[in-house]
Amino acid sequence: MSLHVKKGDNVLVITGKDKNKTGNIISANPSDNTVVVAGVNIISKHQKPRKAGEKGGINKYEGKIDASNVQIICPVCGKATRVAYATIDGKKVRVCKKCGESLDSKAAKTTKKEAVKPEAKTTKAATTKKATAKTAEAKEPAKKATKKTTTKKSDKE
Repeated sequence: MSLHVKKGDNVLVITGKDKNKTGNIISANPSDNTVVVAGVNIISKHQKPRKAGEKGGINKYEGKIDASNVQIICPVCGKATRVAYATIDGKKVRVCKKCGESLDSKAAKTTKKEAVKPEAKTTKAATTKKATAKTAEAKEPAKKATKKTTTKKSDKE
């Protein structure tokens, strides 16, 4: 059985003690139909020291949540939404029910890369020119500062 959410998705908890909290999915377990969300369902586990020199204490970590208790947050419209599926370029892609935009980051990245490719080359050249100019400026004031300190010492003597 597959889940409607994947690792790395930003989700909203819709029920339970952590209702209305948001976080990224750390792990998804399709066999259990559960997910682990960062900062949600914090569990405290008391541990005794087992060996000499080992410290005991209270360890806190995220527990599992049933996948049906979370809704994915659309990166485009920013709303919690259900997931629809569509076929784009021969691939099955998750789609936002409210705005119709793709929820899969890989599909979104490929369309953005195709639109940005010609512009990226010019921006790289401009950024390297700026970087070399900044490093040259950074070296010059350092030399001036050392000269000033030597003149101050000679004035004191």
